[in-house]
Amino acid sequence: MIAHLDGLVTSVAPDAAVIDVGGVGLFVQCSPGTLARLRPGERARVSTSLVVREEALTLYGFGSDDERNTFELLQTASGIGPRLALAMLATFSPDGLRRAVAAEDVTALTAVPGIGRKGAQRIVLELAGRLGPPVDGTQAGLGAGAMAADGRGANGSPVRIGAPTWKDQVRTGLVNLGWQARDADRAIAMVEPDLLAASRDAGAGDTHYDGADNDQGARGDIDVAMALRAALRALDRT
Repeated sequence: MIAHLDGLVTSVAPDAAVIDVGGVGLFVQCSPGTLARLRPGERARVSTSLVVREEALTLYGFGSDDERNTFELLQTASGIGPRLALAMLATFSPDGLRRAVAAEDVTALTAVPGIGRKGAQRIVLELAGRLGPPVDGTQAGLGAGAMAADGRGANGSPVRIGAPTWKDQVRTGLVNLGWQARDADRAIAMVEPDLLAASRDAGAGDTHYDGADNDQGARGDIDVAMALRAALRALDRT
């Protein structure tokens, strides 16, 4: 099993990244929250899970061992494969899943596209007591030493060329979860003002919202995982 990758990020797509490890470029499908932290030209460490199928070997990447372990544990439940497990982690953090399962919150689990009420009940039944208690503290990132404390690359300057915007990543995440592109764009438009306001309130530096998709607000200051969850909630209300 490939437990993690530690190397140079050579490219980032809306749903995957290529990480160069020892001269070999490895294609890794990643959760939205993980992709939001990867920058081309910078070194990163991602926890990984290798899914072996008769027709393909697929490597999935995550920002923490906890997220990777939760991904693998989810697949032990009946009817949950890698794509659905990834969809669950796009909707919930690992601790969010633990709380939902522990509370037997079937309604919350049905917010994941592809999971109906019966499926949510089966998840609660099969995973209750197996996910463990919520982990205290903030959610783990890409691992110690993944990137410099100021978010800069090896040459001392931020390298962001070619990185998808948060909107690109959220749109692709929603489409991969089964929503139509037009619905994804509508949800993004609904949540964008609140996300940008929250980013400013959190002290996002020079971010200034003038109705346009400025560079900082578009690329670095919006938490993609949070944005995806907000968009899913918006779609669920419509």
